[in-house]
Amino acid sequence: MKHIYLNLKRFDVPSEYGGVNRLAPTDSWARTIVGGVQKELEKYALQEVEFAVYFPEMHVLQAVSAKDEGSPLKIGCQGVYRADTSVGGNFGAFTTNRPASVMAAAGCETVIIGHCEERNDKAGILAEAGVTDTDAVSRILNQEIKCAIQRGMSVLYCIGEKSEEQGAWQEVLGRQLEIGLDGVDASKVVIAYEPIWSIGPGKTPADKAYITKVARFVKERTSGMDVVYGGGLKQDNAAMLASIEEIDGGLIALTRFQGEIGFYPQEYLDIVRIYLENN
Repeated sequence: MKHIYLNLKRFDVPSEYGGVNRLAPTDSWARTIVGGVQKELEKYALQEVEFAVYFPEMHVLQAVSAKDEGSPLKIGCQGVYRADTSVGGNFGAFTTNRPASVMAAAGCETVIIGHCEERNDKAGILAEAGVTDTDAVSRILNQEIKCAIQRGMSVLYCIGEKSEEQGAWQEVLGRQLEIGLDGVDASKVVIAYEPIWSIGPGKTPADKAYITKVARFVKERTSGMDVVYGGGLKQDNAAMLASIEEIDGGLIALTRFQGEIGFYPQEYLDIVRIYLENN
């Protein structure tokens, strides 16, 4: 099966506030995106492809309500809390946090966990507390994954190595897999590989050989779990990624990187088309 994921991060922030949203007002942004892509994605109904979109939390209800009956889109959220509510237990005393229960109740079918930005945030908080255990973040993410799966959601679990970790990439990624997936139903999880060292302006993108060797490593370590490229599926790398047998899809974010940068539905559909036509 192929998987094409879309992580909209905080792409809802209007450009006049320093964001990249020139697409639609905040109160109709999610509806514009869902309405702009779901019909076109129906043409891939005969192919085994999972299409999921990870929205900022405030847009989930709007996105779910915009789905047509039989829509190929899965609506997802950008993380869940490491603890959850339970009948006769915690009723929701999680100020600022989003338990898996409420995201599932809102209509989320899937969640992205462990994105490099989430890992960096958690690592920074732990560092402020004096924690030096490099495995601590993955242990927290493991709790989040379990909460999401318990609520019936599938999980996109992100792993990746930084520049200073490249020399030990097998150890770093191996630990993230071992700890993050400990006690987890692997059938509910897809792995996203993010070469953190290659992401961002001025950095050299990971090439086909590097992505292939890492994807092969992940499949060997996980007994063949699906692996997608989390370093950015774009128009200029879609055909290359589609040619890698060990890669099962990709994670899209921005669709335009020059001029009025941002996310645009038609450009997203172009990326999907290029990837699937070359697969």
